[in-house]
Amino acid sequence: MDSVSAHISPWGKPQQPTESVSLADIMSEQLARDIQSKEENRFGDSLPVPDPTITILENSPGCDSDFLIAQTLQVQFDKENDDILKRTEDKFNGTSKICVSYSNYRVLSENQLDSDSEGDDEADDKHRVWDSFARSEKASLAKPIPRCGYRKDADGMVTKHDMLISGRKNACRVMVFPPEFHTGDAGAFDMQLPNKVFNSLKVHSRNEESRRNRVHDKSEQATSEMSVDPRTRLLLYKLVNQEVLDRVNGVLSTGKEAVVLHADGGARDNTVVPKECAIKVFKTTLNEFKTRDKYIQDDYRFKDRFSKQNPRKIIHMWAEKEMHNLLRMQKVGILCPEVVVLKKHVLVMSFIGSNHRPADKLKDVKLKHSDLADAYNQTIGTMKILYDDAQLVHADLSEYNILWYDKKCWFIDVSQAVERNHPKALEFLLRDCTNIANFFNRRGHPETKSPDELFQYITEMEVPQDGASMLCQVKDYERNNELLTHQKGFTTAVKFVKDSTELSQAHDQREPPLPALTTDPDLRRSGFFTGDALLYL
Repeated sequence: MDSVSAHISPWGKPQQPTESVSLADIMSEQLARDIQSKEENRFGDSLPVPDPTITILENSPGCDSDFLIAQTLQVQFDKENDDILKRTEDKFNGTSKICVSYSNYRVLSENQLDSDSEGDDEADDKHRVWDSFARSEKASLAKPIPRCGYRKDADGMVTKHDMLISGRKNACRVMVFPPEFHTGDAGAFDMQLPNKVFNSLKVHSRNEESRRNRVHDKSEQATSEMSVDPRTRLLLYKLVNQEVLDRVNGVLSTGKEAVVLHADGGARDNTVVPKECAIKVFKTTLNEFKTRDKYIQDDYRFKDRFSKQNPRKIIHMWAEKEMHNLLRMQKVGILCPEVVVLKKHVLVMSFIGSNHRPADKLKDVKLKHSDLADAYNQTIGTMKILYDDAQLVHADLSEYNILWYDKKCWFIDVSQAVERNHPKALEFLLRDCTNIANFFNRRGHPETKSPDELFQYITEMEVPQDGASMLCQVKDYERNNELLTHQKGFTTAVKFVKDSTELSQAHDQREPPLPALTTDPDLRRSGFFTGDALLYL
């Protein structure tokens, strides 16, 4: 009894027996799961419902570590990003022979990127033929032509000039042409080119390359197709910087000789600039000017400055001539653009139109009968004023160079207009009369004068109707008039020689000898003067 009471304390808790656990059980995962399940059963009511995603991750193999999961997701993200870069690269390059690579922007290497898609086909890449060129190259390596230039096989003798072999070689050589030479996808089929075709393509490629280099070399010196070369852009920039212009908007029209641009007028103090302006930029690389020197070389205003050696100076003179002609037309009251400023080959004028819309040309306007008659009367009246008061002939007048604005005819493009005393002025005038008469006849104007009648109305010259054409008579008149001008100067010299001879031979009763120049064949061939009349005109 005493021994039992000595071991048991009435107020103490009974001691539970300690279970012996080995180290292997402690490190066992099964033991950990059992302990976890006991804890969940004990505190199951107080714990929230587990996320199914977490459950899936816990039950899936290979996802025991969060770091491994993050790495897997990152690899998938990088692969998607590289796939987008690959599609962008393929779209940008297209079928071009020169490709731009985005490999520096990829996160994964190309081997890692292609490892999933290739799979078991990697072993077959060494034996894969990608296009016809690779196939023909493998065939030529399998059966090469020896140095002697031929080989013998079952089909017979094959030389290096074989049509099949040479055609495939020519197709391969085409692929090494410059990138600007478009060849297309020639590797999709077995392309074969004969020697004649290949030689033609090679010559064409060389010519195109030389032409491209030649045009590039002249780009800084010559006016381009739209007439805005670096020099012209600099002139336009200066006009804007000097507040002559506010800004240059765009192209209104293009022609063989010049391009007309639209611009907004500036606010310069000492210059009256219209709200809207037209800029005429003369082209500086046209062969047409080489054949149109007849309009300027016989003009007394530019005769001493004319030179065929410098085409750019001729263009500057051409622009200056149009400015002077416009000023003369404004002085006599002819409707035409007003000159604002001239800078070399850039002429700034007033804009005929409104709200950035130019006036229509006479050829593009559908006129009523009354407006057509009014336009005809205005045109022939302006031609007569131009001839009588301005002492000019348009020399290129047609429905293309007459604008119809506010029911009035405006004359433009007078750079080729010549003086009345020009050797070919009447010939140019007759051509203008023919153009105007033909246009209004086509439009159905009943009171249109014939070209001959219109010519006589403007010039007030009586031309005999002897059956010869008016053009031949005008040419004969101009030629005779030129000879007459030459004869007047010659007669003055003859009179001086005659008077000097008479004074020096006053003691001699002999007749003064006739000058040898009286037998000039050109003057006698003219038919105007014969005998003594040649001396005493």
